[in-house]
Amino acid sequence: MTITVTKMPTDPGPAAWNALLEPAKDFPRAEHDQTADFVVIGAGFAGLSAARRLRQLQPDATIAVLEARHIAEGPAGRNSGFMIDIPHKLNSKDYAGSGDADLQRIAMNREAIEFSRTAALEFNMPHEAFDMSGKINAAAGATGNANNQNYAQHLRNLGETYELLDAAAMREICGSSYYHGGLFSPGTAMIQPALFVRSLAAGLDRQGVQIFQSSPVISMARSGDGWQVQTSKAKFSAGKVILAVNGHIESFRFFKRQLMHIYLYASITRALTGDEIAGLGGHPNWAFTPADPLGTTVRKISGMGGHRIIVRNRFTWAPGRSVSNKTLNSISPVHDRSFQARFPQLKHVPMEHRWGGLLCLSRNGAPAFGEIDANLYSACCQNGLGTVMGTLSGKLTAELATGQQSGTLKTMLSQPQPLKLPVEPFASIGANAFMRWSEFRAGREL
Repeated sequence: MTITVTKMPTDPGPAAWNALLEPAKDFPRAEHDQTADFVVIGAGFAGLSAARRLRQLQPDATIAVLEARHIAEGPAGRNSGFMIDIPHKLNSKDYAGSGDADLQRIAMNREAIEFSRTAALEFNMPHEAFDMSGKINAAAGATGNANNQNYAQHLRNLGETYELLDAAAMREICGSSYYHGGLFSPGTAMIQPALFVRSLAAGLDRQGVQIFQSSPVISMARSGDGWQVQTSKAKFSAGKVILAVNGHIESFRFFKRQLMHIYLYASITRALTGDEIAGLGGHPNWAFTPADPLGTTVRKISGMGGHRIIVRNRFTWAPGRSVSNKTLNSISPVHDRSFQARFPQLKHVPMEHRWGGLLCLSRNGAPAFGEIDANLYSACCQNGLGTVMGTLSGKLTAELATGQQSGTLKTMLSQPQPLKLPVEPFASIGANAFMRWSEFRAGREL
């Protein structure tokens, strides 16, 4: 069996979180043939979590991680840095799901967050890389407040802790009068995603995990009980292979027409001046998800790169897993309007970076997880929760590949397969209509 990779991953704009940092450790390109017990393809949250768990379980194993781009230049440097523990269903009106399923999901999310927390301690990461500071569902109007009330009831039924905030409390936090209320939940970890991933890669490198960047896999072939993995410059003979490439797994010819690919877009301001920080007021750091899932995520950061504000909104359907810079440019005015509506006192502040990042979802919310061929494993399709579900999928795939057993792994393996998508053009027509209607419905939350 030979698998030829059909295309390479692409994203518009820079990986802005990475651009805020000093130059990273320069991991080598794979240029020489070698043998490894495990090859992990992808060095994002899933791939590096898999490598860390493999190192914990088999300290003497040889582990190689292959990344097509530079570390933190892909989706790991493009998300908004929320590791969310409570239910966060993007295809609902208020993130809530069903009781039993949500309790199960909370436990799994918290296992992933704990795995990340111990990594931050183990590798002495800066506080900015991983901070258990919680997040707020921010409501900009009556509909958003109603969503938060519904969500609060759901959290009460689950026995979860939360706090409802009024407009004055929101203004004290963010310096803006735009928001009518909020729902604070304490269990979310806020991360600087590029800093976290770079720190994790550096720590694993010190533990003897071989990490190669700028080393895209172009083909794979069965070889006895193992696999031959071919990059552009080198061949790896591996006993077992883990695919941690999220939606890019379709390029490896798996899960065809079972995965939905959607770009989500964000912009970040230049560093605010001292006068602008004082004029804005509020807290140095805060993180708002929108009360409507298709509204605007807003986050303020301080630290490396200075004080900045990020806005994220607008979804585009991308079955070909690529999008042009023209599309990114067309969305920039939406970000500017969202930013200026919330922070009129900063309307003169320009955006320094704009970018898009690719989400992978399935119709039924199922992951692309498990052993998909002999000694070949998938830790893909994070359903819009790449930080937390990527971490969990990577961890559990490593356990599956080494014969471990746990209740969480059993739960993951019991998940259904991603459902098939409708044929084109009906899939694209339906997806685009749903996203445009949902964004219209979000109203002031956008």
